[in-house]
Amino acid sequence: MANNVKKEFELYEPMRLWLQKYLEEKYKGWKITTIDSHARTLDSFLEENGVIASYPQSVGLDIQIDVLGILQKGSKTNIVFIEAKKTSLNLHDLGQLWAYCKLCDPLEAFLLSSKDLGSLNKIFNNLNRIDLLEFGDGKTIKKMQVGKWDITKNAIDYQTLVPKL
Repeated sequence: MANNVKKEFELYEPMRLWLQKYLEEKYKGWKITTIDSHARTLDSFLEENGVIASYPQSVGLDIQIDVLGILQKGSKTNIVFIEAKKTSLNLHDLGQLWAYCKLCDPLEAFLLSSKDLGSLNKIFNNLNRIDLLEFGDGKTIKKMQVGKWDITKNAIDYQTLVPKL
């Protein structure tokens, strides 16, 4: 049995399906839309789904999130990001998602690898630098979540998740 995917693309649909279920269970009463959004910019998907007015800062930015969640309830809109990797995670991967989070302030954000946490394992588990996961508007501090994607279960390996849910 293979222990990783050949192409990163293979991760997007299983992660989208996981995200749909996760959001529906956690945010009951919200309209949830999940999208394999790797092929176009974030602003184009927000425009297409009629929520661009909630994220004007995304217009014109070349942000391509792998999997996007859109949550709507009344006049409120939130977004959720998943950045997928098939390689060991590194500081560059974390920095990419962190910049997207600082610019667009999603409700939640996940950095998931089908291989392993790579050099981020030392940063989080040995050096205990969980502060590197923080983003938010200053009033509310949120944390990106980093973990291994289990391709046999099509779910996060919760033993590896930093910080723990």
